[in-house]
Amino acid sequence: MVMLYLSVLVAFAACNAPPVPLDDIFIEKTFVPDQCVRAVKVGDYVRYHYNGIFPDGKKFDSSYDRGSTYNVFVGRKQLIEGMDKALVGMCVNERRLVKIPPHLAYGKQGYGDIIPPDSILHFDVLLLDVWNPEDGVQINTYHTPATCSRKVEVSDYVRYHYNGTLLDGTLFDSSHTRMRTYDTYVGIGWLIAGMDQGLLGMCVGERRIITMPPSLGYGENGDGSDIPGQASLVFDVVLLDLHNPRDGIAVTNQNVPASCTRKSVSGDFVRYHYNGSLLDGTFFDSSYSRNRTYDTYVGQGYVIAGMDEGLIGVCVGERRTITIPPHLAYGEEGTGSKIPGSAVLVFDVHIIDFHNPSDSTDITVIYKPAGCDKQTKKGDFVKYHYNASLMDGTSIDSTHNYGKTYNIVLGANQVVPGMEDGLMEMCVGEKRHLVIPPHLGYGERGVTDEVPGSAVLVFDIELVDMEEGLPEGYMFIWNQDVSPDLFEEMDKDNNQVFTDYIMQQVNDGKGRLAPGFDPYRIIDNMFSNQDRNGDGKITVAEFKLKADEAAAHDEL
Repeated sequence: MVMLYLSVLVAFAACNAPPVPLDDIFIEKTFVPDQCVRAVKVGDYVRYHYNGIFPDGKKFDSSYDRGSTYNVFVGRKQLIEGMDKALVGMCVNERRLVKIPPHLAYGKQGYGDIIPPDSILHFDVLLLDVWNPEDGVQINTYHTPATCSRKVEVSDYVRYHYNGTLLDGTLFDSSHTRMRTYDTYVGIGWLIAGMDQGLLGMCVGERRIITMPPSLGYGENGDGSDIPGQASLVFDVVLLDLHNPRDGIAVTNQNVPASCTRKSVSGDFVRYHYNGSLLDGTFFDSSYSRNRTYDTYVGQGYVIAGMDEGLIGVCVGERRTITIPPHLAYGEEGTGSKIPGSAVLVFDVHIIDFHNPSDSTDITVIYKPAGCDKQTKKGDFVKYHYNASLMDGTSIDSTHNYGKTYNIVLGANQVVPGMEDGLMEMCVGEKRHLVIPPHLGYGERGVTDEVPGSAVLVFDIELVDMEEGLPEGYMFIWNQDVSPDLFEEMDKDNNQVFTDYIMQQVNDGKGRLAPGFDPYRIIDNMFSNQDRNGDGKITVAEFKLKADEAAAHDEL
């Protein structure tokens, strides 16, 4: 900078020593900015730097030497007449070399010991700032988002980034360099007046340049070393977030399935997917990225208050956007690097399923044959087809894929409890639709790679065949009177012969084993029950029919 000033002074002195006196000021524009938003007019207040020199190159004064600009109203006789004229029409950052004759400077009197009488004065002037007492806040919006559902109003709380500069472009502050937004209430005096005004009416995502005179900035005193007194301020602002302390949650973009037989209530357990973002669209979390739903009780404080509220009244399959103000989310502290303090949160939610711990299996009869004399009960051996899916329609499994029925004994814990419930009191040929809550299905763990934890299951079932089971507590019964010589008819001390005897009775129709189980395992169990001392033989003392037992056993 010093070299620049010296070179200008030398050139100015060498080229501007005319022998003929000046009649008026002479202006040479040594630098003109590409853009000139505003030119100095009479009555404006300006801040400028200058070097004052005589025609021989001798410096008599400099604002640079004092380390502060010269600040003054133009056209109010606060300057020598020549300078008053020379400043009119200047743009910020424009540079002029001005020659002023004596009669427009200090005339025949001069100025003390500094400026002799009848001196021509040369000034190298750089304009840094211009404003007028009538100025208000000037707003230049250079980006408007496609949608704007809400604008900043008085008492709103906003989060924004900014670059703050003087009118000549000198940067004095930036939230970007701190990597943290500026967070504040608007219109209640927490900001300088110009910023309080300039933020009103902004949309999230909007970018605007807010220019304010010092009367709406930091006034005559400025702010420390960065903002000089009487400085115009320019803020390049992007609004990231907006809410009001009175705000509740907002539910928008609802897409509700055509069929919605039930809506969630407090105490329900909900499985849902979500994408979480800030109000400006900045992504912070997603259940999809983890390939797993978020599972929680609602209305009981297990999630942030706004989500607790936003998940009430939803249908399975519904999609909705839930916008949550910070006082119903993570508050002033946020959650570290992902969610800043005082941030509004936006969740795009898809409800996969929900249930209540008090739910039982929901059974809907789709078809029932006209003649239904025989219904399933505990102990019956049943054969059925099923299509299994989750509540959102995701297919899990189907017996039709294997071309065979699924066969079980009712009451033997061979299927989940909800299926046991759904198969009871069915007729052959009957079709049912079952909705099974997880506590009657596969519980919190689910089935790896097949059924998610805490998932509600949907089964469409058809009973194909059934075989009546034995009375409860029996694994074998006689179809006719028992032979009085039963003990002699069996080879008691040989398990294989015992097995052959029982199988022969079954094959001859004289006895029946419980259906659906391995007959040889049943017979082995019967032998073990009769062989009470475990010596591998059945004695007369040990041998008893079930009717003779004091306590029930699965045996003869």
